[in-house]
Amino acid sequence: MTSSSNNGGRPDDGGEVVLDHEYQEEYVRNSRGMSLFACRWLPAVAGKRGRAPAPKALVFLCHGYAVECSVTMRGTGERLARAGYAVYGLDYEGHGRSDGLQGYVPDFDALVLDCDEYFTSVVAAAAQSQSKDAHQLPRFLLGESMGGAVALLLHRRRPEYWSGAVLVAPMCKIADDMRPHPLVVNILRAMTTIIPTWKIVPSNDVIDAAYRSQEKRDEIRSNPYCYKDKPRLKTAYELLKVSLDLEHNLLHQVSLPFLIVHGGADKVTDPSVSELLYQSAASQDKTLKFYPGMWHALTSGESPDNIQAVFQDIIAWLDHRSPDTEQEELVSSEVEQKAKHDDQRHQEQLQDGNK
Repeated sequence: MTSSSNNGGRPDDGGEVVLDHEYQEEYVRNSRGMSLFACRWLPAVAGKRGRAPAPKALVFLCHGYAVECSVTMRGTGERLARAGYAVYGLDYEGHGRSDGLQGYVPDFDALVLDCDEYFTSVVAAAAQSQSKDAHQLPRFLLGESMGGAVALLLHRRRPEYWSGAVLVAPMCKIADDMRPHPLVVNILRAMTTIIPTWKIVPSNDVIDAAYRSQEKRDEIRSNPYCYKDKPRLKTAYELLKVSLDLEHNLLHQVSLPFLIVHGGADKVTDPSVSELLYQSAASQDKTLKFYPGMWHALTSGESPDNIQAVFQDIIAWLDHRSPDTEQEELVSSEVEQKAKHDDQRHQEQLQDGNK
């Protein structure tokens, strides 16, 4: 079942309503039979006389721990859709409007598999809908915080598949001063088999630490689809395990083009971890941007001017690696018109010859 709505209407010079983007949502079934919530933001039809433009590329959102796509990442989806990108999001198991115990991640590999299956199905559907002569659309990942880890693991599953990734304050290593002793890790592992869903892991208030904007803090706290309790035991263990795996086994294998954006005053994920990823990655096309004074949620929890500055960099990076679809459509239209004109002249010549 799919529902849709048009958003962001504004009048053009002729008084006709121009829509900034179109929003759609649906539920999909994963390989374990669970219902997962999916949503998308698409470039919208430019007035009644126009038609929806071909997107520059496909962008797939990987949200952070305890949040979701449709509300928490709405600003990201809307901004990228207005910039000409088709944007797709999926709420993980136990997150948002998807099935599963809220805030519970029993298996991080299964979470990544769900994203892989859904994202690749979208790519396949988009390829089928394109004309044979059309260039295959680039496909980018955009992961925030824990979603940065998801994006890197999706890249590991299919090293040559993705055109690039935007990593927003990615979780890809445990800071040295936060690293638990190996004995603690062993105890934690043993306890997950007995009380995996218990909310007993002590933690600071991540909402206050991540979002500078009080308005965004209030939005998260009032959003019923966001998990706001203590981390569940197995969830905490899975996040720890993934962070250690990334640090020891993946950072140096990262080979896709990527952009990292990270707040210089981030207290949730250490900016030095992004520096380590940038230095370690095998990628030839890699960019790291620090924003002094900004916090963890620099795409949604900062001042409007700060958020705008971050998205200017993100969209510029994506644009540089995506085709100019408007120009391609213009050229294609001109070619079609010329072909019709040439065919018409040919028919007229044949008719003249038969007289």
